[in-house]
Amino acid sequence: MSNIVVIKTGVANTASMLALLQRLGASPVLSSDPRDIATASHIVLPGVGSFGAGMHALHQHGLAEPLVARMHAGKPTLCVCLGLQLLAESSEESPGVRGLGFLAGTVTRFRSINADRPLRVPQMGWNFVGPWRERAGFWAYYANSYCLRTPPPNIECATSHYGTPFVACFRDRGLLACQFHPELSGLAGLELTRDWLAGVPSSISTSPSVSPTQRIEPPEWLHAASPRAAQLPERTRIIPCLDVRGGRVVKGVQFQGLRDAGDPAELAAMYESQGADELVMLDVSATPDARATATETVRAIRARLSIPLTVGGGVRSIDDAWRLLDAGADKVGINTSAVRDPSIISAIAERFGVQCTVIAIDAKRDHSRTDPAWRVVIRSGTEATDLDAIDWAVACVERGAGEILLTSMDRDGTHAGYDLDLLSAVSDAVHVPVIASGGAGGPEHLADAIRSGADAVLAASIFHDAMWTVAGVKQSLERQGIALRMETNA
Repeated sequence: MSNIVVIKTGVANTASMLALLQRLGASPVLSSDPRDIATASHIVLPGVGSFGAGMHALHQHGLAEPLVARMHAGKPTLCVCLGLQLLAESSEESPGVRGLGFLAGTVTRFRSINADRPLRVPQMGWNFVGPWRERAGFWAYYANSYCLRTPPPNIECATSHYGTPFVACFRDRGLLACQFHPELSGLAGLELTRDWLAGVPSSISTSPSVSPTQRIEPPEWLHAASPRAAQLPERTRIIPCLDVRGGRVVKGVQFQGLRDAGDPAELAAMYESQGADELVMLDVSATPDARATATETVRAIRARLSIPLTVGGGVRSIDDAWRLLDAGADKVGINTSAVRDPSIISAIAERFGVQCTVIAIDAKRDHSRTDPAWRVVIRSGTEATDLDAIDWAVACVERGAGEILLTSMDRDGTHAGYDLDLLSAVSDAVHVPVIASGGAGGPEHLADAIRSGADAVLAASIFHDAMWTVAGVKQSLERQGIALRMETNA
């Protein structure tokens, strides 16, 4: 296949993009050499982290001018997420930093336009990309706090809505720029990338039953004029969790009595085929055993996965986070180390972006209090702290956390339902997405959590023990009126 180069900037987790290209039969290489940018048949500019850090990396390696030159020449170039934003003149995220200037305009932060329904920022999850000339509408995965609101003039462009309309993707001859992550968008992202490689306009279909020219009707709210309708967020995410120990998935009750539940990579592929929106892998023995997370397991999962992967357990430093991202994680979960040294939250957020920084909070109800209260526990639930869980969640967000993975230790593995009081309290206290965890026994519990403020719901044993499939849970939730991304990769 053609000479495909993925730009290595040091601030982007490139493993997911490399895996996607390899699934399409390509043999991509990572490079930050300007000569490769000039001579490659296809270039991919991935992006996570901040606008300023991204531009600094491009200038540091002498890549800015070769990139702009090849785009003006119409050579095949794919810009993803931050990669799209870097094409603009500037960004509110990094005042005073000049972008590549390929597009006129400034990248701006998402803002709520309805005080009664504040937006969760960053936007984290699946959102609808409107029909795009001959292309059908499709669902794509986003992880962004900033966006380009004004469509580039005279350029083929598609939009999504999050509070207000924004540019989802556009084409200009060989250039394809996507605010979403095609490498994490399942079949739709695979088809889009395949057609870019082939040099043909892409007609997205999200399942084999959809013909290339069939238009998938967008959700009713996409064209609604009311501010409240425009405020509706992306779909609620259903997230299977893989608790891993010694290279195997395990499951227990309140992190105790662990039993074997299967091979992580095989389960990951199965859950994606059933329609999982994301996957979480937690190395439950890394922190107690004082070792790094098993990166070989992460690599094996990433090779089979085309949806987002969050990995946690044993992350104690920037280097630990980078190793996980390099192995195939898209987001990094931090728990014990953040309690020990909260500065690690800011350090990871500044280096890799808030959308990459997930704080895992394990909370246990404080029965010594007459009012509802929860204390943070660490080291896989084996060590109690004096930290109030609600206050800790707020402090983590202030330091740069982009998402909260909230587990009720009282409910974990019990199938008794999530701790809805805990969930509501944390969801009301922070402006970032909250993932509910601990206690799922069936779809009714997931529905309760969503109605109590969860932006995503995580479950393990109901899937591992084949009590429910992901598709079955989604069908049940849809019948209850809950908005979901109803697709599978089967």
